[in-house]
Amino acid sequence: MNKTSSKAVIALGANLKLRGLSPKVTLQGALDAIVRHGVVIRAVSRFFETPCFPAGAGPDYVNAAALIETDRTPTELLNLLHQIEHQFGRERVQRWGMRTLDLDLVCYDEVVLPDRAEYDRWLTLSPDEQTKVAPEQLILPHPRLQDRAFVLVPMADVAPDWRHPVLGQTVAEMLANLSAADIAAVKAA
Repeated sequence: MNKTSSKAVIALGANLKLRGLSPKVTLQGALDAIVRHGVVIRAVSRFFETPCFPAGAGPDYVNAAALIETDRTPTELLNLLHQIEHQFGRERVQRWGMRTLDLDLVCYDEVVLPDRAEYDRWLTLSPDEQTKVAPEQLILPHPRLQDRAFVLVPMADVAPDWRHPVLGQTVAEMLANLSAADIAAVKAA
């Protein structure tokens, strides 16, 4: 039996140089690595510069998004992304810290993982708790994507009509719900 092909969006980000190379070069290298592992890239957004969070905590980020097609399961895909991050010097030491490469699986078709109850728990987690805890399993769609211009602006380049399976909004609609200041802070690189 053949696996069916699924579409997913990967958010890419970096704000530290790797071996003297800029974050833009690192993101392009990560995209090349994804392809070398047999994942088909259907579209790549423009590269954007976004302020480090929290403000002043480090260099600005370069962010992008890629629409991919794969026969890997969400967990297999996440494991591949973690492998590629490691190849590019990523060390998982600090939540939301500076990094040479960050590859996040943002959505995978209309899949909600691990189940609706657990997804809802992560969706409604207080901002204070978000900084302290990380999920021990894959949560899809990414529970913060609707709050993050640095994810939605690039994602609008590659999947503006993808509809969030829980919130019922498209990427374009979620983006329209963000503040003008948040959107303006995401600038073409």
